[in-house]
Amino acid sequence: MLNIELIQGDITKIKADAIVNAANTSLMGGGGVDGAIHRAGGPAILEDCRKIVARQGKCKTGEAVITTAGNLPAKYVIHTVGPVYNSGKPKELELLRSAYLNSLKLAAENEVHTIAFPNISTGIYRFPKDKAAEIALSTVKEFLAFDKVVEKVIFVCFDDENYGLYNRLLAGE
Repeated sequence: MLNIELIQGDITKIKADAIVNAANTSLMGGGGVDGAIHRAGGPAILEDCRKIVARQGKCKTGEAVITTAGNLPAKYVIHTVGPVYNSGKPKELELLRSAYLNSLKLAAENEVHTIAFPNISTGIYRFPKDKAAEIALSTVKEFLAFDKVVEKVIFVCFDDENYGLYNRLLAGE
């Protein structure tokens, strides 16, 4: 049995080893979940992000980096950049899959046993929520089937629509 939990609420309140931030490539905070995580976590997150950018430049779409969680109840924030949805080309779908997969790989490398994901790319990046939910769940299930470090994945849906989609997909397993 894969340990996947579904919650409707605010990801900044979740107690987990790591929460995932749907970041932008600059890592400097933004709107939506990105802004909420930076505001709730305080300046330590931005300070870590600045160090990463100074070392490697921006975070490319589909990739992930890890920072402190500052004042959040998690140990780490894993920042990943989802794709902007334009036409549903296979590359956009693959980049969203990579955002989830690279976040999970980074979690395992850092001994993260519980990780919470928001709904990546479904806000201002306009990824269709149903497609995004299918990609998120299939990627997480594939990863959990083989990885022994990450024990629990929590999907934190801020809105009713995403919560309903995930709930139906999980119920139809």
